[in-house]
Amino acid sequence: MNENSNPVFDDRWILANRGQKNCVDPQKPYAWLIEKERTISGKIEDIAIIFLTNRECSFHCLMCDLWKNTTDESVPLGSIPNQIEWALNQLPPVKHLKLYNSGSFFDERAIPKEDYQKIASLISSLETVIVECHPKLINEKCLAFRDMLKPELQIALGLETVHTETLSKLNKQMTLDDFSKAVSFLNKHSIKSRAFILLRPPFQSEEEGVFWAEKSIDFAFSSGIECCTIIPVRAGNGALDLLQEQGNFAPPEIQSLETVLEYGIGLNKGRVFADTWDLGLFSNCDNCLESRTNRIIEMNLSQRIADQVLCSCGKIASSQAPRNDGLI
Repeated sequence: MNENSNPVFDDRWILANRGQKNCVDPQKPYAWLIEKERTISGKIEDIAIIFLTNRECSFHCLMCDLWKNTTDESVPLGSIPNQIEWALNQLPPVKHLKLYNSGSFFDERAIPKEDYQKIASLISSLETVIVECHPKLINEKCLAFRDMLKPELQIALGLETVHTETLSKLNKQMTLDDFSKAVSFLNKHSIKSRAFILLRPPFQSEEEGVFWAEKSIDFAFSSGIECCTIIPVRAGNGALDLLQEQGNFAPPEIQSLETVLEYGIGLNKGRVFADTWDLGLFSNCDNCLESRTNRIIEMNLSQRIADQVLCSCGKIASSQAPRNDGLI
């Protein structure tokens, strides 16, 4: 990919290249749904996901588009429990819940600790609750919330990539050591964690994207992560669109997502999932898109490598790209 001399992708640059936010209601989540997931027990079960309407994340990462459904200021005290209660009334009964708030659950400017007890009461009938958080915000607040809960608490952390130069350009404001320390803290206190891993972030070729996603899975499991989710990077947030125009970003191919998912599952070190949202963005062939999507879903649920899809477009991205800069 093209290299600028010394580009700086900081908050100011990222914010300057954004579009408009969507109109959201601080008393209602902006989305909610049910998905199936293979749980730690090996069962395939329904998991409810509530996308909470919340204050914009304090960290403005280069690849993030979650800001589109956020507020500029903190939502009023009690709004988050109200959103959860409202969504649970719309959803069928489930045992597992993901609370995603477009940022960090343990950022007090997003979710005040005064709301923890009401949230815990609303989800007391569940078996598992999963929240997301920036590794730098993992601390005793996690333990305080866990101690209020009846369901098991799990926390999703953004690792993104172990390519250190790319990680620094993402404006994540985190090092690999920060990530490892966060996972170690959670493991010490018996809280399971999962990692979000990017497939082909900016400044990586297709082959490099596959290679570094696989290395990121290795690092996540060696750090003590229980589960990894691979997220193919897409444009649409302003910053990535500009980088795409400059030749510094391109979305990955769906075949590369298959390759990385196969690699992760083949390690047999923990569950590995591929994000399946809008996979058509990553396909150049209408003939096999449905088959490839179904194959990825099957592997997500079975945690076994499924038969390859046979198609004339079926080039698979190599996982043997040579190492470049940014070694871990």
